[in-house]
Amino acid sequence: MAEAERIIGTPDTPEAGGAEPEQPDGQAKDAADGTAERPRGRRRVAVLFGVATFAYLLDLISKIIVVEKLEHHPPIEIIGDWLKFEAIRNAGAAFGFGEAFTVIFTVIAAAVIVVIARLARKLYSLPWAIALGMLLGGALGNLTDRIFRSPGVFEGAVVDFIAPKHFAVFNLADSAIVCGGILIVLLSFKGLDPDGTVHKD
Repeated sequence: MAEAERIIGTPDTPEAGGAEPEQPDGQAKDAADGTAERPRGRRRVAVLFGVATFAYLLDLISKIIVVEKLEHHPPIEIIGDWLKFEAIRNAGAAFGFGEAFTVIFTVIAAAVIVVIARLARKLYSLPWAIALGMLLGGALGNLTDRIFRSPGVFEGAVVDFIAPKHFAVFNLADSAIVCGGILIVLLSFKGLDPDGTVHKD
């Protein structure tokens, strides 16, 4: 929790936090130029929403195709029985966990979107923009199912279709969320914050 508060509470400019953190190559030069900081931040926000839009549309289109062509049909073998495409309606979280808490997972997905929107104000790191974009696109993809699919609003079942052998069935939104989360963990280990500064513990 302390780590999350530190990241979300990152000041809008690196100098606002008291002790000046170490900056990656090129950051000091950008900071010296009074007009460079703001356009750089806007570009990172554009990357975030670009990645999110791509992930969301890819997930949405794949689910439309799966519902139309695969639901109520036999699974399609992609790599023998090691990987299949099989339409499944999942009322739980990613990878089929927690089917009794659909509304709770819907609220969590909405909260993730709000947090990402808040972080976007102070985003100056390209890797963070990509990671948050994947998280945002994946969260929006599954949230769309929660809202618009049966059995009802905020209780809708998510369409899953990627079925590896001996593993849970998932979709492209789940994949985007997991990849974004892994990237965020790696960035945190490296000490890189969303505002582009580098901290050392």
